[in-house]
Amino acid sequence: MTTPDPAAATTTPGPGARNAHEPRYAELVAQIAYELAGHEGQTVILSHVDPDGDALGSCLGLQRALRASGKRAQTYMQVPEYLAFLPDEGEVLPRLTGWPADALLVVLDVDNNDARRVAGADLDGYAGRVLNVDHHGTNARKADLGLVDPTQAATAGMVADIVEALLSAAGQGWTPEIATPLLTGLNTDTGSFRFASTTPAVLRQAALLVERGAALAWINDRLSQNPPRYFALLREVLGSMAFSHGGLIVSARVDDAMLERAGAEWDDVESYVNTIRSAQGTELACLFKDYGTHVKVSLRSRGRVSAQNIAVGLGGGGHVPAAGATVQGNFETVRRAFEQSAEAELSRVGLQ
Repeated sequence: MTTPDPAAATTTPGPGARNAHEPRYAELVAQIAYELAGHEGQTVILSHVDPDGDALGSCLGLQRALRASGKRAQTYMQVPEYLAFLPDEGEVLPRLTGWPADALLVVLDVDNNDARRVAGADLDGYAGRVLNVDHHGTNARKADLGLVDPTQAATAGMVADIVEALLSAAGQGWTPEIATPLLTGLNTDTGSFRFASTTPAVLRQAALLVERGAALAWINDRLSQNPPRYFALLREVLGSMAFSHGGLIVSARVDDAMLERAGAEWDDVESYVNTIRSAQGTELACLFKDYGTHVKVSLRSRGRVSAQNIAVGLGGGGHVPAAGATVQGNFETVRRAFEQSAEAELSRVGLQ
């Protein structure tokens, strides 16, 4: 294959570059593609704990492109049940048990420096180069080679630009199998193109992926399907809903007892924060996933308040419209910490 020229790509940026605030976006895309194309060993691809559509879609799209280019690549991830339709059987493995001597590590949709958030392998056992592609503003930007652009709607859009460079250099064309997971990432991180992050550049890139064979209708159909236990648990979640701060904040809670009554699993919980977010008059939705010893807090904002600021106050991170944190302690302790962080943010923007 022909190794991509990092300099050449700076004059032919992909669709994502037109929406990029990272001044070296096209150059960094080319550099990452160049290193991936030149690596002759195993490429290990990881993302974050509790992977979403952007995490899995980014990893799977890159893996398929690398394999189509004649490279060895493997994603390690615990795929949640609601996304199990996306990878083929055996295509994503649950966990790396030993680092290959020739490994190159690629970390997508999460800061490679945050060992608590990177899943799929023990990073302490790895001493090689790390490539990081992410769109979270809290990223420390300390990879050997990184592309971090918080203005991007989804990491999958950035990976799509890298894949374009890889496939072009290898003389390979796009396939529906490569385009579909990348469109899944764009779709899910923009709330099916409903969030404010859905810019003209995002829509152009989505259209281009559809032209390349991405199955948008199939993606939406599969994402909309839920097992019967989902609805039993939904009844529990709606029963826990509470409004506070004059109706500005809506919250709900899920714990093991609720899961047991509904015959549900933690994988079924992810989408409920978006369900309660639809409550009229609210500015922030918060879903508490109460594991007993710790609580995972999922936050969604309509834009006036920063979910990111609240999550950072709890030791987490994310984006202004969507963020989260994992907090040690029982539910009441975590709820009080959330209240303090949320009140500080409401006060900052003049809503309290």
